[in-house]
Amino acid sequence: MTPVERFRELLAIPTVSHVDPVRTDTARFDEFRAALERLYPLVHAHLDREIVAGHSLLYRWAGRSRAEPLLLLAHQDVVDTAGQPWTRDPFAAAVEGEGENATLYARGAIDDKGALVAILEAVEAALADGVVPRADVWLAFGHDEETLGEGARAMAAILADRGVHPALVLDEGGAVVEGALPGLVVPTAMIGVAERGTVTFDLVAREAGGHASTPPPFPATARLARAIDRVRRRPFPRRLVPPVRAMLATAAAHAPEPLRTVFRRAEITGPALTAAFALLGPETNALVRTTAVVTRLEGSAGDNVLATTARATVNVRLLTGDTVADAAIHLRRAIADPLIDIEVRHGGDPSPVSPWQGEPWRRLASAVGETLGEDVVTLPYLQLGASDSRFYTGLTEHVYRFTPFHLTRAERDALHAPDERIRVEVWLRGIRFYRALLAS
Repeated sequence: MTPVERFRELLAIPTVSHVDPVRTDTARFDEFRAALERLYPLVHAHLDREIVAGHSLLYRWAGRSRAEPLLLLAHQDVVDTAGQPWTRDPFAAAVEGEGENATLYARGAIDDKGALVAILEAVEAALADGVVPRADVWLAFGHDEETLGEGARAMAAILADRGVHPALVLDEGGAVVEGALPGLVVPTAMIGVAERGTVTFDLVAREAGGHASTPPPFPATARLARAIDRVRRRPFPRRLVPPVRAMLATAAAHAPEPLRTVFRRAEITGPALTAAFALLGPETNALVRTTAVVTRLEGSAGDNVLATTARATVNVRLLTGDTVADAAIHLRRAIADPLIDIEVRHGGDPSPVSPWQGEPWRRLASAVGETLGEDVVTLPYLQLGASDSRFYTGLTEHVYRFTPFHLTRAERDALHAPDERIRVEVWLRGIRFYRALLAS
């Protein structure tokens, strides 16, 4: 079988995870693990493997030294496709087009089976060539990254108990993109040196209830609607945090004037930059402020029944330097209604910031230049979403978030959305990146 054929077979297994574990079809994860064993025989003959927390997979490839190992992360699970208007079967893993335009459509093509399978392809090929890494290589493939990340948490705890301190941890994250910043025309490898924190709040309005034919003047649903609108109209303040400042300073050398000076002098131009970023689009806005958005609403169980409890779920992504407590204070001030309860369901603060210089950073930059293009500029980046990497920051300060695929805007927009896809040539180049990193 070819690498693409193996990739397609694994994409066709719907390893969908759900917040409610009862809804997760665990047999699909057993099927996925069995397929890995069959498709990558050298990996399973030469690497030690443990099954953790039911379905997460932790591998150790023994190197010539146990010191300063490499830890590569990815996750097996994918998000649900129910209710999404896919134009193709999301688990058919069909390839359309030819040559450079050949594109593979499937849920998980990028997030995150693309990385998981590329890592295994690189390791399998290295084993076939008789490679023995200079230091141990660990592979940690979680099974519930899209929900709670308990698999990653458990694997990180195992590594901590064993005293494993990686020289470098690499998880999914940024990609090679065009136009990462205004005026920047060179392709850039966006490597996350930190990620925002994630916390889920519930806004709750309560009342006595009753029949919908005799509503009160200001029912719980109306009070909740007002609170939601106040959260939207009173966003968190804008500011430049260290990872974003580093991104601007690095990008300055590749930007035309006057943007070169604007990026380089961020200590002076910061207010203007943050105002511009807030207006340029959702991605740049999320680089300069903590964001909050209501994602779920709950009310009455019946059409003709007043809600005794009206609830809104608020997903908050914390900018570096903000905390869960800071977010709760901001929401309370924005809502300004003592009759709205603000409850923390779960969440955590932002990750520590990893260095964007030194030997681990140079290893990543060298692998980028060697396999993804000498013209690609490596930029430090603030990861906007959460990843399993947050559980490994206690093992080392060198935790990075980068998926070695050159993605268009449309391809990035398809993550967690209909018609997720990756160009075949782009995915194959990603395998070469991991092979170069293993050899570094």
